[in-house]
Order: sequence, then structure tokens, then C-alpha cells
Amino acid sequence: MPFNIVLVHPQIPNNTGNIGRLCVATQSILHLIQPLGFELSDKYLKRAGLDYWQHLEYHVYESFEDFLSKHGQESLSFFTKKAETSFWNHSFEEDSYLVFGREADGLPDDLLQSYQNQALQIPLMSNKVRSLNLANAVSIALYEAIRQRSTET
Repeated sequence: MPFNIVLVHPQIPNNTGNIGRLCVATQSILHLIQPLGFELSDKYLKRAGLDYWQHLEYHVYESFEDFLSKHGQESLSFFTKKAETSFWNHSFEEDSYLVFGREADGLPDDLLQSYQNQALQIPLMSNKVRSLNLANAVSIALYEAIRQRSTET
């Protein structure tokens, strides 16, 4: 079963394009929560996704509430540098939804407060870096989830 990548208010088309390509490569589904900082027809989005965008399964939602009304609240993991729990200490389920915030400031505070028990961080090994690039963070988290599921089958 595929994993699901949820981007809440992404701002940079190149990151979303790269994440789209990653989703095609891993047979994952991309969920985009509006507002987006770009148009889906953006040339930078398409360039980063190359010719893979046509193979991407993706959905766009008016709000996070709209997303929840269609998918519920189960198997949601919220990635944030503000979390206390490392994603290495989390067991991902099939069909998990890996939720990421926008590039400039991450997930909205109200989401983090509502889902603090489902918040995970990707540990940084240096205090010289505030955060990871969004596309890199999604790659790290998604491949850990895939690794976990593939060793259990």
C-alpha cells in the first residue's frame, strides 16, 4: 500500500516538484493543502517534476479540515523541528500520512497543538542548521517509513 505525503501550504514550486517526483518513484500519493505559494501550472514545479508529473497521483484540498473530512485523523504523523519525539522511535503503518509544513515556518501552531502526540522530528546532528530543506525532509521520512514496512514483510 502506498504512503501519503501531505504538504500544508507549500511555497516553493521546485520543492513540490521534487516531492512529486519522489512520490512517483515510491508509488506514494501527494496531498496539497491550499493556499499554495504557486500555481500547479508553474514552470518551476513542472521542471523539478520533469516528465514524471503526468504519472503523479495528487489531490488538492481547500483546507486541512477539508483534507480531514476525506481521510480522517488516523495514521497522521506531523514532522516538525518543534517535536520531542524522533521519527526513528516511531512505527509507521501502511497508508500512513506524513504531514509537512511550508518552507518558511513549518506547520501552523494550531495543528501542532492539536496533534502534539503525533509530532515527530528528524534529528539534526549540528546546531549550525535550523532545519532541512522540505524536499530532503520528505525524502528522509518517506524512505524510513518504506524501510520499516519492507523489513516487516
